[in-house]
Amino acid sequence: MADDSIAVVDLDRCQPDRCNYECANYCPPNRTGQECIVTREEHYDEGEPFDGDPDQIRISEEICLGESCGICVEKCPFDAIEIINLPTELEDDPVHRYGENAFALYGLPVPEPGTVTGILGPNGIGKTTAVRALADEMVPNLGEHDADPGWERVLDRYRGTELQTYIERVQAGEITIARKPQYVDQLPAQFDGTTIDLLESTDERGALDDYIDRLGIRPVIDQPLDTLSGGELQRVALAATLARDRDFYFLDEVSPYLDIGQRVTAARLIRELAEAEDRAVLVVEHDLAILDLLADSLHVAYGEPGAFGVITDPKSVRNGINEYLTGYLSNENMRIRPDEIEFHEHAPRETSKSTPLIEYPALSKSYGDGEFALEVDPGTVYESEVLGVVGPNGIGKSTLAKLFTGALEPDEGELDVRLDISYKPQYIEIDQPMRVDAFLSSITSDVGTSYWNTEVAKPLQLERIMERNLDDLSGGERQRVAIAAALSEDADLYVMDEPSAHLDVEQRVQATTAIRRYAENHDETVLVIDHDIYMIDLLADRLMVFDGEPSEYGHAGVPQEMRAGMNDFLEDLDITFRRDERTKRPRINKPGSQLDRKQKKQGEYYYAP
Repeated sequence: MADDSIAVVDLDRCQPDRCNYECANYCPPNRTGQECIVTREEHYDEGEPFDGDPDQIRISEEICLGESCGICVEKCPFDAIEIINLPTELEDDPVHRYGENAFALYGLPVPEPGTVTGILGPNGIGKTTAVRALADEMVPNLGEHDADPGWERVLDRYRGTELQTYIERVQAGEITIARKPQYVDQLPAQFDGTTIDLLESTDERGALDDYIDRLGIRPVIDQPLDTLSGGELQRVALAATLARDRDFYFLDEVSPYLDIGQRVTAARLIRELAEAEDRAVLVVEHDLAILDLLADSLHVAYGEPGAFGVITDPKSVRNGINEYLTGYLSNENMRIRPDEIEFHEHAPRETSKSTPLIEYPALSKSYGDGEFALEVDPGTVYESEVLGVVGPNGIGKSTLAKLFTGALEPDEGELDVRLDISYKPQYIEIDQPMRVDAFLSSITSDVGTSYWNTEVAKPLQLERIMERNLDDLSGGERQRVAIAAALSEDADLYVMDEPSAHLDVEQRVQATTAIRRYAENHDETVLVIDHDIYMIDLLADRLMVFDGEPSEYGHAGVPQEMRAGMNDFLEDLDITFRRDERTKRPRINKPGSQLDRKQKKQGEYYYAP
């Protein structure tokens, strides 16, 4: 194989007990007597350690003919093999490779004191691997997966660069690191105690009280962690991380479960930490509007998820985001995606009132004396519409969903729930060792049909995870399976609670397309609760806006047209959006800027003329 190619074997998908080794039998080098594709037992000496099972295959990258052949890729019945031509611009060996025929990472980001550095790229592209290396949690092996090069070799690789100084300081113990985990819903299993117990253990700079107030978590500080919502856990995790006295802060996905107002607040706190305290901050984020507001520079990550990843040199934030969306990196002269991710600038949809699906009266629901209470104005949900639901966290959106599903009974008002409802919950809890294809097949017999593959599996990128176990999936993979499961049910109403959580930019666009197309093609009614403004804009025909006092009381307004709904929602948050001139993506205006003041005066907070 050429030096610019790699062979990747997905050991989770390689199932030799269910095939006849078609990859090896049809391999041209094998048929000439060479040992290009063999079992791992055949290749390794007795007692020599190796990854995977003895009967799983190993591909010799020295003998393999490369992507120009690709016969093994076509013959594998489980899509377990990838033969990939690397970009010709990659002159160096990988920074790290996890093993033979395994994922390889090229390039590392550069944290700088006093700045916020962003990383933008798909899931499974090596962002966490890069951070582990920077945090001294692993020693990069420079592609020598069967050796231990050590930090001296790594320093030689980066000698004369900004990374040299950083690595030397890490090795000397001069840089301390704080990390916010990606999946905050796992915090209760890792810490047994109240919220304040966790927070006080991290208060190293005397800033905790300010963070508690500005992030709005004081009402829950005396509660056990396992009673908190996802949005509350996210804010607690952020406060706990920022309160530490460290040199380098790594924040893995700030926005999941936070409403738009909380996302803006989080972005401002992070920027204050970097600028006022001269700290280095590295952020992985998929909300483009928040990343745009938050970061000073941006590394784009590209490649083939699960196979290889490349982290570019830093770019300006605007150019980096726009190049990522267009799929072409100008400095690298690299096309990273065949198609552009398009942000359609459209006027708000004018909906036509069709047949009512649900006509509901005024409703109320209280969780007890002095506890949270929700009031719902009477309204109508129509057949074949997508109704968006927006509002702050802790305001009753999920409570409304549960009222519609029949999981909760209203205290006042009668709600006809004699509907078949498919519900995708906010938090995806999977604890069963069941394969994805078996799980989805238990919901619908359509799994595997051309119709289901076209409408559900392909848009949600399920093909490569169908034979994996549910409890082995990442957060983003679980989210896509949950969306597929909800869409696969035969129902009158589909309720999607925060479908954007843990999805990268491309996956959000694809999930949006899948949900919208399914609703249109099947004349189905969908209720979508989400904090991603652009996702709501693309999906919804009308909007239901919540207001009130989070964790105390909430009020659900009457569903209204998109323009009026967006203006009501964003006016309450005092936030305006503009469109990027090049890509038309929505961008948050700087508070008090000329454009911000102009749009507020016009009363146009999102659909600016």
